[in-house]
Amino acid sequence: MTRGNVHQAKVHYQGKDEDFVIFVDDVQAVQNWKDDRSIPLAQVVNGFKIFVTHKHGAQNAHDEASKQVLENEFGSHNEDECMIKILEGGSLQETESGQRQGPKNDSMGPRQAH
Repeated sequence: MTRGNVHQAKVHYQGKDEDFVIFVDDVQAVQNWKDDRSIPLAQVVNGFKIFVTHKHGAQNAHDEASKQVLENEFGSHNEDECMIKILEGGSLQETESGQRQGPKNDSMGPRQAH
């Protein structure tokens, strides 16, 4: 798992029923792809996964989008076609996290004296 000071870029697409998020390598890669569609998606997206946030914006928990959700929103469950629509109509967002959040080591238990 990545530690602190991580640069993260994503594209947020607000649909009619769900909000969709895909992670991209960087903002410049998306801009280059929009100018030149001969650039393969593999050089733009960071993993071929589309996430939904259940209408809670781009900063909430992400669940993987089902084929039915993609079909309802985009008229296709082909992930490549859906990613293209998200890249075309979504908004780019960049963040940089300072450190990890959440539990650091769940296996260590409550760390109490016995």
